[in-house]
Amino acid sequence: MIHHDVPRLEDEHTTLDGAGPKIFRISLVCGLVFLLLSFLLGNAEGDGLRRFSFSYLLNFAFFLSLSLGALFFVAVQHLSRASWSVIVRRLAEILAVNLPLLALLALPILLNLTKIYPWAAGESHGHDELLIHKQSYLNPVFFILRWAGYFIVWCVYALYYWRRSLLQDKTGNPQLTIHMETRSGPALVLFALTVTLASFDLLMSLDFTWFSTIFGVYFFAGGVVGFYALMTLLTLWLQRIGRLAKIVTIEHYHDYGKLMFAFVFFWAYIAFSQYMLIWYSNISEETAWMLKRQQNGWGWMGVVLIFGHFLLPFAGLISRYAKRNRHLLAIWAVWIFVMHWMDMYWVVMPELGLNRVPFHWLDITCFLGIGGIYIAGLARTAGNRPLVPIQDPRLEDSLRFENA
Repeated sequence: MIHHDVPRLEDEHTTLDGAGPKIFRISLVCGLVFLLLSFLLGNAEGDGLRRFSFSYLLNFAFFLSLSLGALFFVAVQHLSRASWSVIVRRLAEILAVNLPLLALLALPILLNLTKIYPWAAGESHGHDELLIHKQSYLNPVFFILRWAGYFIVWCVYALYYWRRSLLQDKTGNPQLTIHMETRSGPALVLFALTVTLASFDLLMSLDFTWFSTIFGVYFFAGGVVGFYALMTLLTLWLQRIGRLAKIVTIEHYHDYGKLMFAFVFFWAYIAFSQYMLIWYSNISEETAWMLKRQQNGWGWMGVVLIFGHFLLPFAGLISRYAKRNRHLLAIWAVWIFVMHWMDMYWVVMPELGLNRVPFHWLDITCFLGIGGIYIAGLARTAGNRPLVPIQDPRLEDSLRFENA
């Protein structure tokens, strides 16, 4: 093993300083402008904002999955007592703390359910008995109450980790680390339950006649691989502007690459498992959802996901060299980020019921609108606070970290 000089935190630039407020202002203005443009474009469609609502749902689900992936990462690092990730864990904490902002961004969906979900509008499409059977669960009031519960759980844990981490920056109390470790087990149990149910509500109930017990894991896997891609790009950008330039080393990027590679494979495994079980059983209630995504032009997008979301990044990230080359890792991170968005598109947009793949400018403007506000939230949270947990008891181990 080659031993490198250990970088010192004292020699590093670990805050955004004046860049934070500037990023916040620009991102917030851009986000609001693009959301307004999205609303105007949607209103011009003359469909009662239905197309706008689907584009908004698509991009909301995409950014929500990233912050949920961050919350999962923070909890797992504490539960496993990982030392390698201490240097970059604060970035994940900042991404997770965007969940209260996402709760506000969920309001256009929760207040506009009838434009998106047939069950909310009472549309049965020949499935009266099935809709009546599910009505005790699929009704607007209970739906909104469940989402209030999901966000309470997610926000409580995200803020818990964030505040304890900041408190440790001031006090250096190692007991705070122990407290976070002991609470991470129950946090992950609640995380698994709420994310599974939330994916059922937000995405699977777009077609209330279809069900898949593995769909929650599918949504989770896509969100986590998207999060690792975002973490890679965020860290590279921070180093490009002179932050964390020496303390985040190629060893940390190597682990980013390993985690992206692992979850690309895990996503493909879950996607194949879901498809294989539905294909093998050949039950009409289950196959209709898949058949809808194999017709009217959607079949080619499925092929794009097979190659783009699995085979190509699997081959591209399998070598040690690719994981330790910043330029290659950046390329694959961008690629995976785009493929995760395409995956969400493939899940959401067929439910519009059009006889074609309905690409529209609204999909991009909603992405830029929600994305701008999302970035503004990150910049406001980061502020002038350290981008590294400077008093974490495992910080020195993270600075010295080397892959075998």
